[in-house]
Order: sequence, then C-alpha cells, then structure tokens
Amino acid sequence: MSGHSKWATTKHKKAAVDAKRGKLFAKLIKNIEVAARTGGGDPEGNPTLYDAIQKARKNSVPMDNIERARKRGAGEEAGGADWQTIMYEGYGPNGVAVLVECLTDNRNRAAGEVRTAMTRNGGSMADAGSVSYMFNRKGVVLLPKNGLSEDDVLSAVLEAGAEEINDLGDSYEILADPTDLVEVRKALQAAGIEYDSAEANFLASVNVELDADAARKIFKLIDALEDCDDVQNVFANFDVSDAVLEEVNA
Repeated sequence: MSGHSKWATTKHKKAAVDAKRGKLFAKLIKNIEVAARTGGGDPEGNPTLYDAIQKARKNSVPMDNIERARKRGAGEEAGGADWQTIMYEGYGPNGVAVLVECLTDNRNRAAGEVRTAMTRNGGSMADAGSVSYMFNRKGVVLLPKNGLSEDDVLSAVLEAGAEEINDLGDSYEILADPTDLVEVRKALQAAGIEYDSAEANFLASVNVELDADAARKIFKLIDALEDCDDVQNVFANFDVSDAVLEEVNA
C-alpha cells in the first residue's frame, strides 16, 4: 500500500477542522463544474458528476454551492470558466517522483505556481513523460471501517471488478480499473456500505521508502503544491511506515 494513501487518509481526518477549508471547497466545486460540463448535468447519468457531488457533500460543502456549480457546468446558469486539466511532472526531495494535476483557466499562472512551490521546497520540475511512466491510473474508493471486516467489503465488490483491498487503519482502500469504478461504487451502495470517496487516481508502481526527516520534507512539498489554487491533486511514489508516520505526526 502506498504511503500516499496513508497520508491522504491522515489528511482526510483533518479535513473537518482544516484551516484551508475554503481552498478545499473551491477545488470540490471546480470538480463538479468540470464533470457537469464534460458529461452533462444529470448526476444519475454522469457517474463522475455523481461522485464529485458526493465528495463535496461528505466535506460539508453547502448544497446551494454544489447546485450552482452543477448548473454552471451544465450551461443552465452563466458564469462557468473554461477549465483545462494539465499534468506537471517533477522530483521532490530524496528523488521522489511527483505528478501534479491542475485544473486551471490560466496555464501560465498554473505553471508558475507549481514551479515556485517545487523549487522552494526542495523539488524540481521534469520533462513530460519522465515521471508519469512510474504511475498507473486506478479507480480508488475510500470507506470508513464502521465495524466491517475486509471479507465483508471483498464479498460486496469482488464481482464488480475490485482488484485489491488495503487496510489503512480506520478505513479501507479499494483499488479497481478506472472503467470498473462505477460498478464498484454501485456494489457498495447495493450492499448498504457507505464510502467517503470514489475517484480515478494515479498510483505508483514502485515506491521510495522514507525516514521521518525525508517524510517531513515530502509532506511540506505536497502541502505547498496543494496550497496552489490551480492544483487539484498531487501524486507521489513514496512509502512511509506507520512508525515513521507516528514520528512525523508527533
């Protein structure tokens, strides 16, 4: 299991009391707008939009904000921006490979923000393709344990195309091919199992093991990148043991 999953889960718990909540809201709203524009404004017929709305609701984004974003994206209301997805590649401290997914209406601004965050935090930009080959696109579902065993979850999603289930402590991570993500989500719903998020992410094929000092540097870099308005997601190929994570969080 990737250290980034553990880090994502750690941050997920902090989200409710996070001072950067406004930034999180903005990113979730942007996701809804883009999903509605690319796949239509009906969540029932647009799985990406459905999951974007669910994630926003889980993070307490007000329903009227969600609905306005959906309408803007679907063209039912004026004011939507021309969002573009851009991927930047680079290296962090200790040679950790970093993929930065941006959603922006200004490519120059996004590139400048990402470059500044990288160089100020021990990272460097890399040419397209020099890092991305180390990552695979995967459907990732995160769900709270809520007393469920791994077998409970496995029996619910195995037929739907789930490839792997990882125990992340207080939650489970289900991995699947991105094309099976909707079926896995539907299988969980049919089994009455609540999930926190379902989305396509990039997972590393090989991870770099980090000690506490290196982990602190990587987390600082990821925080700086995620602080950029245009950055939606950051993916990195590091692994952190539970002991190191405890030391960092102490």
